[in-house]
Amino acid sequence: MNTIFALAGVVIKDLYRRKDFYVLFVLTALLTLLAGSTTFFEDKRISGYLKELCLALIWLATLVIALTTAARQIPAERESRTIFPLLAKPVTRWQVVVGKFLGSWLAVGVAVITFYLFLGAVTAARDHSWPVAQYFQAAWLHWMMLGVVVAMAMLGSVLFSAPSVNVTISFIVVGGILMVGQHLHKVALRLTEPAQTLLTLLYFCIPHLEWAFNYRDLLLFEQPLISWGVMAGATGYWIAYMFAFLIAAWLVFRRKSLSVG
Repeated sequence: MNTIFALAGVVIKDLYRRKDFYVLFVLTALLTLLAGSTTFFEDKRISGYLKELCLALIWLATLVIALTTAARQIPAERESRTIFPLLAKPVTRWQVVVGKFLGSWLAVGVAVITFYLFLGAVTAARDHSWPVAQYFQAAWLHWMMLGVVVAMAMLGSVLFSAPSVNVTISFIVVGGILMVGQHLHKVALRLTEPAQTLLTLLYFCIPHLEWAFNYRDLLLFEQPLISWGVMAGATGYWIAYMFAFLIAAWLVFRRKSLSVG
């Protein structure tokens, strides 16, 4: 575990040395402040639309951070040839995969906390209230969902030759799940066999990331808290997918040649 935490610490330091996080945060902050300064005659519906826009920007920014951070970890080690002395220490390939994943996920977690604290502060200044428990639940579910995204990108990092290809394909897959994942079962009911069975199996096999996206209603419409049992169930569900993607990444990585052409 000490080796894994050491690898994770290097990933976290590397992210915050780069400008990606700062650029996305400043851009989101500027747009959020611009939206928050708009009154529109105190129309609450307009305020809700503006909050929804800000949350959409936060989701987009954190997805970009999660995918780009995880996708470049192992390819960067191979290109710089630091993977060879790393594995000679000795460090197992499983420790490399888990350490890189943990560092990326924790770094994304810091970004999520920063974004939600900023949004909460702006909302509190405007609406004179801050439903902390709702913000905690929304941020927690968001972070757990991003853990699946990071693990997925880690698998892509050992499957695809270039990080850009990995990021593009992962972003398309994640976007597809968020937009149509919850509707696949309904679409399957309108099809004939064997398409109906295949689409139904796909519906139950994919990680349903849209659950966290739908829970944005906690903040948009000030709905009651989600049951803590539901929270625990969703957390366990996404952790299971994280392990599944990490095991798949390890199985591919342990058979992969580390030579750089």
